[in-house]
Amino acid sequence: MKNIKEYFDLAISEKASDLHLVGGEIPMVRVEGELKNIEDKPMANKELKEGVYSILNSEQKEKYDQELELDLGYQHGGVHFRVNVHQEEGNIGLSARLIPEKIPTPEELRFEPILRDLPNLMDGLVLVVGPTGHGKSTTLAAMIEEINKTRKAHIITIEDPIEFEFKDKKSLIEQREVGVDTKSFAAALKHVLRQDPNVILVGEMRDPETIATVLTAAETGHLVFSTLHTSSAAEAVERIVDVFEGPKQKQILIQLSAVLRCIVSQQLLPDKNGKLTVAREILINTPAVANLIRENNISQIQSAIQTGIKDGMQTMENCLKQLMKEGIVDKEVAERRMGKQRKI
Repeated sequence: MKNIKEYFDLAISEKASDLHLVGGEIPMVRVEGELKNIEDKPMANKELKEGVYSILNSEQKEKYDQELELDLGYQHGGVHFRVNVHQEEGNIGLSARLIPEKIPTPEELRFEPILRDLPNLMDGLVLVVGPTGHGKSTTLAAMIEEINKTRKAHIITIEDPIEFEFKDKKSLIEQREVGVDTKSFAAALKHVLRQDPNVILVGEMRDPETIATVLTAAETGHLVFSTLHTSSAAEAVERIVDVFEGPKQKQILIQLSAVLRCIVSQQLLPDKNGKLTVAREILINTPAVANLIRENNISQIQSAIQTGIKDGMQTMENCLKQLMKEGIVDKEVAERRMGKQRKI
């Protein structure tokens, strides 16, 4: 087995998005959405474990030994990696996402016009949702960087781990990492409002306490960005509500209907050149949508998106049709992404 740092070098030279090392398995990288072997033989678990432990500090080793799960940021060869260490059938596994040094621009990410306006908001909640590894953090980083470039704001990010590293331009940016600078998202959010922020980025809304505090922050005049792992805007609303029970649900519905500004649901898919492009569903919280949320008529949100084109809304299906029309993706790819039997 190579020195573990050589695998990180390989991932960089291959221009991979991800590196996957698992004891007893062949090491792989993901390039333009496709997995690719980087060796012919499986990795020895004992040697891989020694290699992984060589990049951890004593606290990280202790945490992994106790929990068998660990998230961390790792710097190598001038590249920042988001690393997850885990167990698989008794073997150690490492997954590392390469974080580009340069934050992509809205133009490079093909932002729709309505998304270009979101960094101009002064308060409320903006959610970016979608599966793991489909560019949610990148989309949020582009929005934060637009604020950084265009206005004086105090921006506080709470991440697990820190991904894109921002450099102050017009704004003052503080980046706090869970496990290093704070115990948890919820713990950081308890005190963040005393730190005079204008903009808050919460890496993920994982639990009721975090969700409730995010809504309160958005309600009290702050602009809050966050993510959820759901496949659509309507599911995001449902997920937020369902983590609460009984009378608390009604309060959350009222709060969410008042503070929500936009939900962007996105997925990455291969284009005709073998690279990845993004398809988005966009929900804007118009008065009609706010009423649906307040009354818990979540099932009607999809219809509201279909009829809300003039407000900047977009269904995933219409986005895929547009990508096909522009010659960016094949019809087969678009139909497969929709996951439906009927033709697009």
